[in-house]
Amino acid sequence: MNTRKPKRTRRSAAAACLRGDRGAATVELAVLVPVVLVLALTAIQVGFYYHARKVAQSAARQGVEAGRQLGADEGDAVTQAQQFLSKYGNSVRGAQVSSTGSSGEKVRITVTGSVATLVPGLELDLTQSAEAPIERWTNP
Repeated sequence: MNTRKPKRTRRSAAAACLRGDRGAATVELAVLVPVVLVLALTAIQVGFYYHARKVAQSAARQGVEAGRQLGADEGDAVTQAQQFLSKYGNSVRGAQVSSTGSSGEKVRITVTGSVATLVPGLELDLTQSAEAPIERWTNP
């Protein structure tokens, strides 16, 4: 009987090195998944912000269009913007509509609120305004 151990060859040394890489894919995945999740959630949050911004801007424009008509007042403009927000403004939290800087020639509606966020405790505020001249009859 031969009780001698076989000599290690280059091939077996290379195989021993490769066996040391066990679990490398798991570690790489464990490092990469949080990075990919943060990037995905950031992209979604940016989308939330721009959507809420567009909704607030549209509400301000709706209010201005209602307030600039002949015979309308600031209350009509604010009411129209609030109605738009109640219908479409789920993405703007705590929305407040105000008529600021309005004069006899212009109407200005400002919508303020915050954006729905994925991260608890993160507060993203937004303010959007629209302004236009009030329609009036003039003699040529």
